[in-house]
Formats: sequence, structure tokens, C-alpha cells
Amino acid sequence: MAGMTLTEKILARHAGKPSVQPGDNIWVDVDILMTHDVCGPGTIGVFHQNFGRDAKVWDRDKVVIIPDHYIFTADTMANRNVDVLRSFVAEQKLPHFYDVGTDRYKGVCHIALPEEGHTRPGEILLGTDSHTCTAGAFGEFATGIGNTDAGFVLGTGKTWLKVPPTLRFVFKGELPPYLMAKDLILAVIGDIGCDGATYQAMEFDGDGVFCLGIEERMTLCNMAIEAGGKNGIIRADKKTVDFVKSRDKSGKPFVVEQSDADARFAREWVYDVTKLKPVVAKPHSPDNRAYVDELKGSAIDRAYIGSCTGGKMTDFRAAARLLKGHTVKVDTFVVPATSEVARQLRTERVDGGPTLEEVFLSAGAKMGEPSCAACLGGPSDTFGRLNTPLKCISTTNRNFPGRMGHKQAEVFLASPLTVAASALTGTITDPREFLA
Repeated sequence: MAGMTLTEKILARHAGKPSVQPGDNIWVDVDILMTHDVCGPGTIGVFHQNFGRDAKVWDRDKVVIIPDHYIFTADTMANRNVDVLRSFVAEQKLPHFYDVGTDRYKGVCHIALPEEGHTRPGEILLGTDSHTCTAGAFGEFATGIGNTDAGFVLGTGKTWLKVPPTLRFVFKGELPPYLMAKDLILAVIGDIGCDGATYQAMEFDGDGVFCLGIEERMTLCNMAIEAGGKNGIIRADKKTVDFVKSRDKSGKPFVVEQSDADARFAREWVYDVTKLKPVVAKPHSPDNRAYVDELKGSAIDRAYIGSCTGGKMTDFRAAARLLKGHTVKVDTFVVPATSEVARQLRTERVDGGPTLEEVFLSAGAKMGEPSCAACLGGPSDTFGRLNTPLKCISTTNRNFPGRMGHKQAEVFLASPLTVAASALTGTITDPREFLA
């Protein structure tokens, strides 16, 4: 019998089977279920409808609820979504609720999950958001599900799924200082297309991956969904284990899995990172790839640094390298993903000098509150929303029409380095022009 991939091994263990193979339909036990203010009310409605108004969730400690999308708005229906979450949390006495307006407020769910210790190698994490695959960076099977499936998981702790085949992406070589994980994943999506990994696991491997920090690995796995992937995943190494142990308040044991030497991959791509150039995804799709030198000099109206792919400390440190001592030429918005990141921006200093926040403000950037903000078009221009047909270069993960606001706006996706370089010139710019 052939060996199994990392994804297959995790699913087999959670199904109580010695082995599985692509195409198998299996029931698996779930370790963590996350929902937020967009899909939470629907998930709760499905749960009540199927298990009764007085039913209790399968395991209070395994349910995580994080409002992050509709939190800074005056819209009464959006506010009602958060009220529904609050009522359910009180009714069920759920301990892992990170409510807006409290000292427990976090921000973007995908970054909050690891910060609060809810991501562990070898586990199954499901969430009612397509970018739940971010958590695959911790060597676990993480994927997004719909309200109906989530409502069932709330009551049973189980879900039914089909084992996906695995695609393997190997990055060889040492990553140059002008490249980031965003460049790597945009290169992949440009090669295989937005449907190139439909219902397939995307496993990332090679020296070019394991030289990355945890936050950069999260960016890689986050955008697996932009290629149609069922999940993105990276085997856990010492960096992963050290991070998890530093955050895991539960102290739960976890299992570090890796693909067998004779595992069968549906297909494999190999990249030499030393030969890659900074990548940009042109409007209006993440697979509309161009290399930055092909777009050099293209005018932009706005730069945006934030979201689950671009609002982490690694992203802001990279941007600050270029912005320190300079002034932006276009409106530039800096939005931390979580409240923890926001606090670090106010305290972490650059080369013993100004804090990261001071660097951004001195450069003329505008700071937003921790949240999804303009990544999904809201809630207002103070968060970077594109209310008019502007051209924006952004660290976000999607550039579909209307994604950041106006349907005729044009969004170019790029790494924090490329976005920062472009903010300084007012045109799409290669970060190598500013790196010594």
C-alpha cells in the first residue's frame, strides 16, 4: 500500500481508519469549529432547527466565535448579527468569544485563532469562512465550510467529507530579501489558475518555505482557496511547534504528521525562488498575474496594507523597511489584523528608533482599527474603502469587482514590500529600487 500525504494522514486518524485515499468519503471528528458575525447567525439557526432550542453544543471548549467583518458599522442588521452571537454565547456559556467593544476583542479571525492558541498540528479546524485554510500553516487540516455543515458540527462534533488529492508545491533555494510569501502564492495561482486546485489539498514544501516565519506560511496557506483548493498545508517543524507551545493555553497534546516518503501526489510543481521576481495580480482576479517590472510606472491612487494576508507583524516590518524616512505620494492605509498586532505597532521600534506606528504616520499613512476593514469593502473611507473608481495596490487576497468597495475600482494584489514601494512613488514599483 502506498504511503499517505500529510492531509490524508490527518484525515485518516480523525476518521479512525488506518489509511484513506483520494475520493474516499469519510466521517471525521472535528477539533475546532470557528464562526464569525457573517455566518454565525445562520450556523446557529441551523443548529437550533436541527437539534432543538434547548440543545447544547457538542463541546463548549472547541467552539470559537470571533466577530470581525461587520463590527465598525452603524447598519442595524449588521449589528443584529453580533447580537445573535452574544445571545448564543451567553445561552451556551461558551468560553472562547472575542467580542467587539471589550478587552477580549481580537480582529480578523484567521489571525486571532493562532494568537489565542486555537491552532495545533495534526488537528482538524473548520470555519465558516473560506480563508480558514490559513491555519494549514500549523500542520493541520483547516478548511472553510457552509452554515449547514457548521450547524451540524455544532451539535455533533463531526463532519462528512471526501478525501482530496494532494498537489505539491516545492520552493527550492533561499528567499531573496525582495520576495515575500505573497509573491510565491501569486506565482502559483498565476500558473494553475483560480480553479487549478479545485477540491484538492495544496501542500507547500522546500527550503524556500521552511525559511519563512509562521506568519509568512499563513499567507501561503491563506490563498490556497484563491486557486480553488480544499486546504493549504505545511508540515510542522520546530518553528511551528515552538509557536504553538508559546500560545496554546490548553496544553492539549498534538500529533505532528508529515507526508510519507512514498506518498502519491496528484501533481508536483517545483520553483527556484532565487529566480523569481516580485509578482502582482492585476484586476480583477488573483490569477491575472504579471511581474512587477511589466507594470512599472502604472499609476495608482491608493495603497493598502492590511487584511489576513497583509496585516501581520511580518507584513508591517517589511513595509516599514521601505517607508522609514520617506513620504508616501498616494493615500496609504495601514490596518492591523488584530488588536495584538495594533499594540505591537505602538511599541516595537525600528532599529532602536521610532515605533512602527510612528514610521507609518511620519510617512503620511493613515492607521485603521484592527479588523477586516476595506478587504471586503467596508465600513467607510476611514478604513480605506474604495468609494469611487480608484486604482489601488493592496496586500489583500482578492481583487474581484466590488471587493474593496466600488465595482469599477481596480485592485492590484501584491506583497507588503511592493505595496510600500508603490506608495512611495505613486506608481507600481519594484521594491528592489528601495532595498539596498
